[in-house]
Amino acid sequence: MSKKSFLLFIILLTLFFAACQSSTTPVDSTKPQPTPDVPTKSDSTNQDMANYSQMNHSEMKSAPNAAKEPFDLQFLDTMSEHHKSAVVMANIALTKANNAELKTFAQKIIGDQSEEITQMKQWRDQWFAGKPSALNLKMSGMADSMKGMNMKSFDSLNGNKFDLEFIKQMTAHHKGAVIMAKEALDKAEHAEIKSLAQGIIAAQEAEIGQMQAWQTAWSN
Repeated sequence: MSKKSFLLFIILLTLFFAACQSSTTPVDSTKPQPTPDVPTKSDSTNQDMANYSQMNHSEMKSAPNAAKEPFDLQFLDTMSEHHKSAVVMANIALTKANNAELKTFAQKIIGDQSEEITQMKQWRDQWFAGKPSALNLKMSGMADSMKGMNMKSFDSLNGNKFDLEFIKQMTAHHKGAVIMAKEALDKAEHAEIKSLAQGIIAAQEAEIGQMQAWQTAWSN
């Protein structure tokens, strides 16, 4: 083969492979492309729900030396944990509640108490940065309201039976929060915590009244 023929052969071979590559289906940039699986907020919530629904709350323990920490720190850590359990319960109600009113109510609990958890975390970071957990189950209202929680019971309940059991547990839970908040009005040093406590009392006493009305109506 002459040098000229060899060069022509190489050129033709290059053109052949280029044509093969261009014949593959091009990517349509206007269509959404697959993305790697990444954790999402809902994944975190679902994990919290799974953890809490399997937890025996009567066996929860206070953090070491929690009672020796400043009251405000104890309140922030303990009320945050209390709120977290309410949010998890409410998430369960979003999928299992029979009455539409209860689903709307559950969504309000999630929104309000998630916002308060975020606020309490910000205060904790600002006032007590680096301090260990001060979760204190012996704070007024905390132990009784957590003992009344049995999310495992939700698994076997559906329809109106679920709604009534949810109301029973959430009412006891709210009453515990009100007791804790009233104590904060007397003992908290930060005005922000006292303001938060007043809001918790007003909101959750109103919600207790609403749940009691539903309990009467839906028990008939």
